[in-house]
Amino acid sequence: MKKLFLLLILSQAIVGFSQSDSDQLSDEQLQNSFALFKELISMPNDAHFPDDIEVNVQWLEKAFVSRGFSTERLSTSTVPLLLIEKGSSDSSAPTVLFYMHADGQPVDKRFWFQDNPYDITLKAQAEGGGFDAIDWSRLQTDKIDYDWRFFGRAVSDAKGPIAMYLTALDVLASQSIDVAYNVKVIIDFEEEIGSPRIPQAVVDYKQKLKADMLVIFDGPRHSTNKPTLTFGARGIGTITLTVFGPLFPQHSGHYGNYAPNPAVRLAQLIASMKDKDGRVLIPGYYDGIQLDAKTKSILAKIPDDENQLNAHLGIAKAEQGVGPNYQEALQYPSLNVRGMSSGWVGYEARTIVPSTAKAEIDIRLVLESDGDRLIQLVKEHIKNQGYYITDKKPTSQERAQHERIVMMESRKSYKAFRTEYDAPIGVWLTSAMTHAFGEEPIRIRTSGGSIPISPFVNTLGVPAVTVPTVNKDNNQHSPNENLRVGNYIEGIQTMIAILTEPISASLSSDNDLVYAAAKDYLDGLYEVDTAKIIRSVDPKLTKLGMWYNEEEKSWQGPGTMTYDQLVSLTAKWNKSGDQVTDDSPYGIEVLDIESQTATAKVTAVWGVDHMQLVKKDGAWKILNILWQSKP
Repeated sequence: MKKLFLLLILSQAIVGFSQSDSDQLSDEQLQNSFALFKELISMPNDAHFPDDIEVNVQWLEKAFVSRGFSTERLSTSTVPLLLIEKGSSDSSAPTVLFYMHADGQPVDKRFWFQDNPYDITLKAQAEGGGFDAIDWSRLQTDKIDYDWRFFGRAVSDAKGPIAMYLTALDVLASQSIDVAYNVKVIIDFEEEIGSPRIPQAVVDYKQKLKADMLVIFDGPRHSTNKPTLTFGARGIGTITLTVFGPLFPQHSGHYGNYAPNPAVRLAQLIASMKDKDGRVLIPGYYDGIQLDAKTKSILAKIPDDENQLNAHLGIAKAEQGVGPNYQEALQYPSLNVRGMSSGWVGYEARTIVPSTAKAEIDIRLVLESDGDRLIQLVKEHIKNQGYYITDKKPTSQERAQHERIVMMESRKSYKAFRTEYDAPIGVWLTSAMTHAFGEEPIRIRTSGGSIPISPFVNTLGVPAVTVPTVNKDNNQHSPNENLRVGNYIEGIQTMIAILTEPISASLSSDNDLVYAAAKDYLDGLYEVDTAKIIRSVDPKLTKLGMWYNEEEKSWQGPGTMTYDQLVSLTAKWNKSGDQVTDDSPYGIEVLDIESQTATAKVTAVWGVDHMQLVKKDGAWKILNILWQSKP
């Protein structure tokens, strides 16, 4: 009843703020939230300046501790991550890890329409277009207009969600409502520079970060500005190509038609990678990606207005070579030229043959594509175009020996991730959003952008969903970043809904239950936890194995292990902790599921286990295992 009462109050108070109910403007919690938001934004948060980040860390520590949470700094080689925790009174409750980031893009005050980008300015839409500043006090004395905007660095990306979250906690506390699950919050302070320390930190602090679900508060809603859930994000890799011509720029009158022009060659090389419709021509680039009828149906439900999108982009027609529409195009890896340079242009233009030409390329990755493999395919394609490839500037000898030379540098930043709509986290969040707003949220299969979440998903083995709250036209990463007031208020409502929505174990799909059984098996052996083995393995287990004998240089087996032998082995195999390290393999794949049987694959330090599972009284148990060691 408390939850129902709270949601009724929220639906009256929050929705009413922007309409006609002036009495709601005296709401103390909302005014406190605006003040909190203003204070949070006032602290510069460029990750390139650790001293500024330290001020933010201290502020957040104080804010969460005052709300009954414990905090711990997780050290990295630069600035720390901040881990925040609060347990549930129910010892069996699941744990949800919330990811947020508190750093922002650098600012250049010359391009901001306010004196200080870290001092929030409230603005209203102007008659002639754009926005005019209005007095902050109007948030207290006037009817709040949802279309007013907060302007300031990081208001949308991504301190806004932090302020929304803190406010939601305050609302719950005022109603004496506890969150019905264990809460962990991880705050990143280097997201805007690619979170370079995250992958190692997740390995180093794996046990501290352990959770059942991961919720990411970042990014904008769908272009309709309706409540949105995003179930995946593309990964990213980068390539830098430098094509070489003459040793030094040469007079085009003397050497044009003679000295090879690297700008032309680079343009030809890049053009060889794609057709006129934008489809990558490199063989195998899209291998492994197939959109079945169910997936296409899911994508078709996303209410994109592509005419409006094209108008916003200022284009007559989108590329059609990869996907017939926007959502389908996002399901494939991209090959994007993000910048090119050679010689001089504009008033600096010179009549020369340039000595080099450079192109920067980014590759957006999907779940089915491997970044290393795609980068290798690009490299092979360049080689097939007649180029000698080096990873450093060519020597004089190399210049004399090779007609076409390119320096290729590459980096894979992070992988893609994707969670199924019917996974427990998807069902739970969809239910929470529906309760908050009276209709199901727009559910997006994968976003076009990349966020550094895959280390959490892959290392912790948790499903993840992004809950965006801010308006699409927020100018994130640009001058005059803004957050619509209505989105801020609805963001608070979103946070409250998620924090009060119960997580039911009955929501678990067969896929997740099979995954959980395989995970219990792997964790049981790694963590010396026989309870997990007993929970996941059928007493009639048969485990057969083939192992490689290094001394005899031959395969041995098959050997047999029973259920009792497995339980006994679990109790002692890693008891000293020397069998498993933070870098040990940890892989779980659900391969196939029927109504009563399933197959899965576990990759571990000892090799690969192929599992067969059966469903008994609603629970999945491992019945057979075929094991092979690694040579």
